[in-house]
Amino acid sequence: MARMKTGHTVDFRPTSMADIETVEVTADLLIIGGGNAGCFVATEAARLNPQIKTVIVEKADIMRSGACSAGMDAINTYIPQGKTPEDLVRWSRSQVGGGPLREDLALSNAEELNECVDDLERWGLPILRDEDGKIRYRGKWDISIHGEQLKPIMAEKALESGADVYNRVAATGLLMQDGRCVGATGFGVRDGKFYVFRAKATVVSTGGAGTLYKSYTADSTDSGSQIWMCPYCVGSGYAMGFRQGAELTSLEQRWVATRTKDFCGPVDTISVGYGAPIINSHGERVMSRYESLGGDAAPRYIRANAPMEEWLAGRGPCYCDTTHMSPEKTKAMMEDYLNERPSFVLFLASRGQDPSKEPIEIFGSDPYILGGHTGGGYWVDMERMTTLPGLFAAGETAGGNPNKFVGGCCAEGKLAARGALAFMAAVDAPAPDAAQIEREKERVYAPMLTREDEGIRPVEMKERLQRLMDEYAGGSSQFYRTNEQQLDYALRHIKMLQSQFCHLRAQDLHELMQANETMDRVDVAEAVVHHLKARKETRWAGWQTRSDYPERDDANFDCFVESRRDAATGEIVTFTRPYEQLLPGDRYKP
Repeated sequence: MARMKTGHTVDFRPTSMADIETVEVTADLLIIGGGNAGCFVATEAARLNPQIKTVIVEKADIMRSGACSAGMDAINTYIPQGKTPEDLVRWSRSQVGGGPLREDLALSNAEELNECVDDLERWGLPILRDEDGKIRYRGKWDISIHGEQLKPIMAEKALESGADVYNRVAATGLLMQDGRCVGATGFGVRDGKFYVFRAKATVVSTGGAGTLYKSYTADSTDSGSQIWMCPYCVGSGYAMGFRQGAELTSLEQRWVATRTKDFCGPVDTISVGYGAPIINSHGERVMSRYESLGGDAAPRYIRANAPMEEWLAGRGPCYCDTTHMSPEKTKAMMEDYLNERPSFVLFLASRGQDPSKEPIEIFGSDPYILGGHTGGGYWVDMERMTTLPGLFAAGETAGGNPNKFVGGCCAEGKLAARGALAFMAAVDAPAPDAAQIEREKERVYAPMLTREDEGIRPVEMKERLQRLMDEYAGGSSQFYRTNEQQLDYALRHIKMLQSQFCHLRAQDLHELMQANETMDRVDVAEAVVHHLKARKETRWAGWQTRSDYPERDDANFDCFVESRRDAATGEIVTFTRPYEQLLPGDRYKP
């Protein structure tokens, strides 16, 4: 029977390491992150081996955690009748300008995709259908749903699988022995206990890395994290592996989305779901300038960059023109928002804005690292194992395979579970040594045990990092442009921030969580800057724009940019892997 454990809030004020209780948990399979992919890891593992002991570590509460926590209004990838998994891979290739992407990973994911979405419907997710019972598409590959209960549906199935869920436990680091991952550590954000999870195999299925950059919607970066991505997905899943020497791929392929301005709400609901064109301040249809690249069907990075180019050309602001929609369509659109971003309806109401009479203004988001949307994440093999034996990645943390979205992250969960079970069957799990556990414990709790009267609050370091990344590593204030000198500046100051980790202070458990999150952000940001620096071209304008290398250079950079941090010295090296096109067809067309 599954157990869900949530520590009770306590007045936690330790004076020494001896005051901190250590809890040891042993599992067969450890899942770090109980979001979309993590839930599917648990259900698939139990289906294949009902006797397996699975533990899920979740920083929040599994019933409403992760990027899908508040619901969705669509599943953005589902293969329609008459199309094949190979067609979906070609479409995904077109959305990143012809590559690079791991076509082997993308194809294996596409072959699982529809069955995963069908699972969700069988579990109770309402998928909209027409009067003939056929699934209702709102684009070539995405389908409409009533998804307010999407996350609870997945969470209930994970619990039914028998997994033990440790809610309110923030994972902090990996346990390594003989070059292999043998578990992870964390601390209770409510009870303050230090948790040691020993496992035969570990799957990292945390969210991506948001809040590395300052959001244009915030007058202060501590004003509520009004961003598009879940603000509590800070890149911890990447940071844990990166600190141990795992290889990361394609972090420079950042996700910059076109969002509703001043609120950072979804735009695909309007532009894709209801066909509202993007217009500039002169009423001109913006995407008509990009007809040679597909117009309204242009790759996602083009559609995200187009409104910003209009601003730079003096033709901003830009809008989604909803003024020509019928009253019935307008009402249906607002209902869709209630499924995905209900507070956006209140936002429009607070301004007295009627979208049938006034278009909705749009802008670009701050950049994010999202393995479910773009290619950033761990380099993995076909079993979804990273370059650290015993460590697998699913969902946002699995790199090289963009455009997975909700359904594809579910598929990644199934594939990672199969890989993890096969790995466990072939090897034994060595025990981690006590010394590394104590080192990690000291690192995690240092901000609370510091005796400094004056120190650095986590929010202060976060704000410094976000402004640094925004201004020097291609944030929205710079219209996503950067150059060699700016990136070198960013790296120097990131090193300065890392040298100041010892001055972080936390007055309570919430600040301790923020301190560890901020250290993770800084470490991931360093990797991102190295990736931006290594790609000396502009391959995805808006997502990755080098003002000193404005052209695409297929001859030299038609490849994957990789990074690895030496676990002993902390030095980062970047290198490349070749891009191999496995499927026939024009690289630049779906």
